[in-house]
Amino acid sequence: MTRWGLIGASTIAHEWVIDAIRAVGGEIVSVMSTSAERGAKYASDHGIAKSVTSVAELVGDLDVQAVYISTTNELHRDQVIAAVKAGKHVLCEKPLAMSLEDARAMVKAAREAGVVMATNHHLRGAATHRAMRDAIAAGRIGKPLAARVCHAGYLPAHLQGWRLDRPEAGGGVILDITVHDTDALRFVLGDDPVEAIAFGQYGGMAQAGLEDAAMGVLRFKSGLIAQFHDGFTTKYAVTGFEVHGSEGSLIASNCMSQKPVGTVMLRNADGETELPLEHRNLYENTLLAFDDAIAGRGKPLCGGEDGIWSLATGLAVMKSAQTGGTVAIETGL
Repeated sequence: MTRWGLIGASTIAHEWVIDAIRAVGGEIVSVMSTSAERGAKYASDHGIAKSVTSVAELVGDLDVQAVYISTTNELHRDQVIAAVKAGKHVLCEKPLAMSLEDARAMVKAAREAGVVMATNHHLRGAATHRAMRDAIAAGRIGKPLAARVCHAGYLPAHLQGWRLDRPEAGGGVILDITVHDTDALRFVLGDDPVEAIAFGQYGGMAQAGLEDAAMGVLRFKSGLIAQFHDGFTTKYAVTGFEVHGSEGSLIASNCMSQKPVGTVMLRNADGETELPLEHRNLYENTLLAFDDAIAGRGKPLCGGEDGIWSLATGLAVMKSAQTGGTVAIETGL
């Protein structure tokens, strides 16, 4: 059983991660919020024994073995480094940081401390994505040639805060959503992106010059090209993920979700076949793999270096949207 501390009295922990930790047998012993009042109420509401107001107090707690960090993005670097230096394993929300230099420093610090560091790209835990990855690895669509991701939806009112008005915190659709697309593509394809070209859109939701939608194309090392459409503004869109190969296509629908939902269809010369899926809470899958990694039984579903890859791609997409040109994706790994 892993004993957790939460850095950030966040909505995502409230809606998803607290229940997932407990579902896989973990215990949450402490929560940190800079507001003592908010932290105390959050702890009471969620049955957490302790609430503290500083990172130092939380990571200095001997009862805490692992830390889940879900604060705004500009705070991640210092919080992760403090946690790993205190010997705590870390699951950090994406993007890892606001710069590649910071993200690399976080991963390096975790490696030197000998602790597990993971990035919370939850889509690796989706049955749809796993089925697509396995089908591609088994050669069921031949050589992958192209992919398409639609990850556009509508940002709920209760989340329409810093994502829409704080560029310094990593707001905007690209660092919130496009990074997920990148990680999902890398996971499913077993391939890495090398360049990006994109356009941003300002549809009236975001402020301060932040994109609330984006479209673009990524080129991968294999030569595959992948189109993406991300948005906060489309109330009636259906998410999807397609991979088209030389011998067949995989078409997933309603799959870019936090929920364990969606379908995958294989289309080839034999017709259409719906792939069997074993849906399970995505965050529980993430946490089970994290616990195994702590126990030395494997790696987390999405490690720190994977978080560097998605951040590097997101930053390249942002630069392309701003400049109108193709941008090379460089991780420094």
